Amino acid sequence: MTSPLFPGRQAVSGGAAAGTTRRSLLRTAGKATAVLAAAALSLTACSTGPASTASEASAASSASAQFPVTLKHVFGETTIKEQPKRVVTVSWVNDDVAIALGVVPVGVPKNEWGGNAQGSTPWKDAALEKLGAGFGSDKAPAQFSEADGINFTEIAKLNPDVILGAYSGLTEEDYKKLSEIAPVVAQPELAYGTPWQEATTLIGKALGKTTEAEKLVTDTEATIKAEAAKYPQITDKTFIYGNLEPAKGDGVNVYLAADNRPRFLTDIGMKPAAIVEEKSKGSREFFTGWSAEKANELESDVFVTWVPDAKTKDQIVKDPLLSQIPAVKKGALVAGSDNTLTLAISASSPLSLPWALDKFLPQLAAGADAVK
Repeated sequence: MTSPLFPGRQAVSGGAAAGTTRRSLLRTAGKATAVLAAAALSLTACSTGPASTASEASAASSASAQFPVTLKHVFGETTIKEQPKRVVTVSWVNDDVAIALGVVPVGVPKNEWGGNAQGSTPWKDAALEKLGAGFGSDKAPAQFSEADGINFTEIAKLNPDVILGAYSGLTEEDYKKLSEIAPVVAQPELAYGTPWQEATTLIGKALGKTTEAEKLVTDTEATIKAEAAKYPQITDKTFIYGNLEPAKGDGVNVYLAADNRPRFLTDIGMKPAAIVEEKSKGSREFFTGWSAEKANELESDVFVTWVPDAKTKDQIVKDPLLSQIPAVKKGALVAGSDNTLTLAISASSPLSLPWALDKFLPQLAAGADAVK
């Protein structure tokens, strides 16, 4: 399954078509880890449970009034008859959105790439702790592995009311099998192509939290703009966000407009390079390949990429072909090796982006500072 993080690599948490692993990193990360076969949690694990105050009762009544709701997606339509109490998510992002809306799923996939020792992320851990449902507690979501694709068996055990996959690479076969378990919110169109804003509003409707979802999008966008404003040097700088492979014939991949990485850089005031705009026109792909022999044609102010280690960045700078990328030549290569930070931007959500800003923006600013 092709990973939405790195073109042509095996996915470790859901995916679409089969691909070829290009680094040993994800071959290692893709190995299945031991799965905590947690028993189904009580209904109190979801914040949509019984209200305990007059205001909570009013909110619950308002949420219930939003149902039934019908949601459109790439495979047709899904109708959710009443507000879900037992929520299960697949792939990345969807659990972040539910948790950000105050709903603790009864089951979530492990973050098996870019995650921590407990198969989670710093932003997810912090949000769950605030909800009194941190991993290790009685109210924590059960976790299951998606190293080998959708885990139908573990999902069925959790007896969900709804399965959230607004940001995912569900196939039609996946969708049909999951629909036998519970109503499924699939991706609206492209596999791993749902903007975090759309995923948030879609999941908000599915959970009876439409107003909260709209506010969450507005607040998150405001946070992004406020933090980006602290680094004026990045405004209007052109960018290419890609993947560089030193000493490889297929040494460059360039992410296109359908991918969250270029979307994020655009949101903070940067501009896609001409090659990104050209290749994005009419394309339904999230990346395009580029010959390393034509690396000198990849004109942009800044080039952003992920590397497994600092050594690889040095190899890129010294590579006879990749070193001819204009941004690399002038020292404007932004190459980070923090897998968790890469995950936060690649599979962006209302929880991951605020966490990533104070780590990623200074790196971009340093790249922009190299532009003369």
